[in-house]
Amino acid sequence: MIAIVDYGMGNVANVKTAFQNLGYEVEITDSVERLKMATHIILPGVGSFKAAVEEINERGLLEPLRELANEKPFIGICLGMQLLFERGYENGLSNGLALIPGEVNIIETEYILPHIGWNQLQIENNNPSFATFQDKHVYFVHSFQARTNKEYLVATADYGTTIPAIVQKGNVYGMQFHPEKSGETGIELLKVFLEETASVGGQME
Repeated sequence: MIAIVDYGMGNVANVKTAFQNLGYEVEITDSVERLKMATHIILPGVGSFKAAVEEINERGLLEPLRELANEKPFIGICLGMQLLFERGYENGLSNGLALIPGEVNIIETEYILPHIGWNQLQIENNNPSFATFQDKHVYFVHSFQARTNKEYLVATADYGTTIPAIVQKGNVYGMQFHPEKSGETGIELLKVFLEETASVGGQME
C-alpha cells in the first residue's frame, strides 16, 4: 500500500489517481499507524511552507515523517518537495523536515511569478535513471524554490534562474513540478521513483 500524507494542503485526489493508474493500492491518511504500514510515503502539497509546517505539527506528523523517511521510499511533490529541506522563508522562517540539506526562498528571476506552466527538464550529474527525461516538459506552479547542493540535484529547469526540479538523497526524492499534471512524462517519472526504490519499499501491492 502507498500512503499519501493527508495534512489538508495537498492535491491528493489527482496524486492518488496517478499511483492507482500504475497499479498500486493507495490510501490517503494522516494516521501514523497507517503510514507505518505503507511501502511508500507520498507528501504532496499546495499552499505556503509556513502553513504546511503548522498543519503537519498540529497533526503530530513531523517526527513520524522524519522517521519514516529513514525507512521507506519517500517523495515530496511541489510544496511537499520544499518541505523536505531544512527551512523555508515563505511568510517568515519555518523549519522543514530536514531530510535534504538546503532551504527554500522566493524565486529570484526577472520573469513573472508564480512560475506557472510547462518547462523543460535538464538532467544533472549524468543521472542514468533519469537520462531519458532530458528536455522533457513537466508542469510547474510555484513562486518559491529550493536551494541545495549540486550533489542532490537530479534535474533542473530554467526560469531566468536555475530551479531544482527533481532532488534526491538516498530513498528520499522530491519533484517541484506536478507529475500528476504532467501527462505521460509525469507518470513515467513516478514509475522511475518506484522502480529505483523497490528494494527499499518492497514489491508492488
